[in-house]
Amino acid sequence: MEKVRVVELKKSIFEDNDREAEKLRNELKERGIFLLNLMSSPGSGKTTTLIRTIGALKDEYRIGVMEADIDSDVDAKKISQTGVVSIQLHTGGMCHLDAGMTRQGLEELTEGEIDLAILENVGNLVCPAEFDTGATKNAMILSVPEGDDKPLKYPLMFSICDVVLINKIDVLPYFDFDMEKCRQNILLRNPKAAIIPICAKTGEGMEQWTDWLRTHLQ
Repeated sequence: MEKVRVVELKKSIFEDNDREAEKLRNELKERGIFLLNLMSSPGSGKTTTLIRTIGALKDEYRIGVMEADIDSDVDAKKISQTGVVSIQLHTGGMCHLDAGMTRQGLEELTEGEIDLAILENVGNLVCPAEFDTGATKNAMILSVPEGDDKPLKYPLMFSICDVVLINKIDVLPYFDFDMEKCRQNILLRNPKAAIIPICAKTGEGMEQWTDWLRTHLQ
């Protein structure tokens, strides 16, 4: 009896995406465009952090934002109020963006000239980490209410990020969140990760974050 042929689709998909991502990254470097891939779980404060970030940098850099969601244009409308170019990307039910989707968004976003393109990825700690978008740098937000054990539960997300923003530090007194333990858990997954505690609502720590971005944008 002939054996059933097994096709490793997942491996093939990842390999194809990795090639496309590296190609996109090289193209963006040649064009002088810095692409930041911002990831987190829903409700961690991505959009609020992004609005604060734009406010600090928009006079220095030409910024464009891609808002990725399964549906709605709520976040894109919020970002457009900051005065920067903003477009909404609908993923058609998918819980992540890959390099091909990112390229499509960038083609729309870069009709004008920009220096900094920011992709606010779909809110999820699993799927977005699996697909290289072609970004120059990966950033993620972990909010205090989510707990200090998330780096242990979602290792891939923390291992691929260049910087981790620990948001909502204003509510630290009300949650069982150990900042030092969280740092240790993050560095266990990624010894090279920059870790910056912030409060996007009040602005605390945002200067350190925007200084980190400026350093890498040069």
